[in-house]
Amino acid sequence: MTKRSEAKYKIDRRMGQNIWGRPKSPVNRREYGPGQHGQRRKGKLSDFGVQLRAKQKLKGYYANISERQFHAIYVEATRLKGDSGENLIGLLERRLDSVVYRAKFVSTIFAARQFINHGHIKVNGKRVNISSYKVRVGDVIEVKESSKQLAIVLEASQLPERDVPDYIEVDHNKMTAKFGRIPALSDVPFAVQMEPHLIVEFYSR
Repeated sequence: MTKRSEAKYKIDRRMGQNIWGRPKSPVNRREYGPGQHGQRRKGKLSDFGVQLRAKQKLKGYYANISERQFHAIYVEATRLKGDSGENLIGLLERRLDSVVYRAKFVSTIFAARQFINHGHIKVNGKRVNISSYKVRVGDVIEVKESSKQLAIVLEASQLPERDVPDYIEVDHNKMTAKFGRIPALSDVPFAVQMEPHLIVEFYSR
């Protein structure tokens, strides 16, 4: 098991939820947390604890991005017009690694980050190897020609466990995806409930 997989499964167990809806998640077998104290009875979380858990869950979902990056996205979300929680989700979904994952070019968000870093992705015909790159409406994302027959790509496009959301137009024959619009929270196919309003409350304390 790779370090990435271990991290992914630890996040699931720490949250006590299968946050990506993966059939192999250990939460499907063990709903308690990792480590020797994982099976201890959990006390009721305080308001702060509930808010912190909501932040950890959303951060973990998007490949466990750093606190510095996540806070910067939150700050940007508060500067935009409209609901800050909705803006936060919209900005996270505009990340290139999120789009590559949603388009089913790879099987996990962690794999998407690595796939981009290794130079397999182009945006509007130009190679981009920064996973946090912010995609704009109308941008066309494609798998590099020499990478289209990689096993990781072919297997991911056939995964039955998740569908491509309607704000991304995908052609798996050409391995291209067009970012159609910025989604609202209700548009994003999270496997578990995400609560961005609690994250806004957490940072507003």
